[in-house]
Amino acid sequence: MPDTRPADADPGLLDDPAWHALTGPQRRFAVTSDRAYRYRVDVGPFAALRDVTDPGAWRDLTELSGPGDRAALVAPSAQPTTKAHAGWSVLQVLSCTQMIAPPDGLAAEVPTRSASTLVTLGTEDAAEMVALAELTHPGPFAASTVDLGGYVGVRREGRLVAMAGRRLQLPGWIEISAVCTHPDHRGQGLARLLIAAVDAAIRQQGHRAFLHAIHQNTAAIELYRQLGFATRTDMAFTVVQLTDG
Repeated sequence: MPDTRPADADPGLLDDPAWHALTGPQRRFAVTSDRAYRYRVDVGPFAALRDVTDPGAWRDLTELSGPGDRAALVAPSAQPTTKAHAGWSVLQVLSCTQMIAPPDGLAAEVPTRSASTLVTLGTEDAAEMVALAELTHPGPFAASTVDLGGYVGVRREGRLVAMAGRRLQLPGWIEISAVCTHPDHRGQGLARLLIAAVDAAIRQQGHRAFLHAIHQNTAAIELYRQLGFATRTDMAFTVVQLTDG
């Protein structure tokens, strides 16, 4: 059996995960300048600034964006982006908990009898994935988010009813995201099954999993805790919109 324990990863990188993803392993999905980076808008809304207090960084973000574009900035709650600059306005601030997976695999037993129902999801599934995300609201999911790779799902009678996958990737860490189940198929352990599959794939890459959950989603947070995820810190997702670009 190969050793799937992840190599030691610097948890400090998780304070600014979008920056380290966009300037590192996922730079091919980014549009960039010296002081600002963002994912292509068809991939996702996340952006990162070298210094959120620098008006020049906000001007750089403007140059990377179009009129009315939105961006999501991620930072520890103790360091929120409370105001934007240079034509950007704050639309929403979401308070989340950031959790990290245990290095030796998930703690709770996960049923394997349904493993054969898991399917790999790709570009051809994007429309269904977007529709499921719009119904269940697991977080932002755009037409080309699936291009980040590593998404799996469950189909019932040909219909996509649950999914999860890998979103932000930075050195040593990969985020589990888009964990969602159609309301008609909840209570069947599908989320648990999908999270276990995604975590196993992340460990096989030699990385460690992390994720975010809004504080109000107490059921999801409890599930993650049962699986062995530990709270690392509270994070703020600040959604801003370009009003004068």
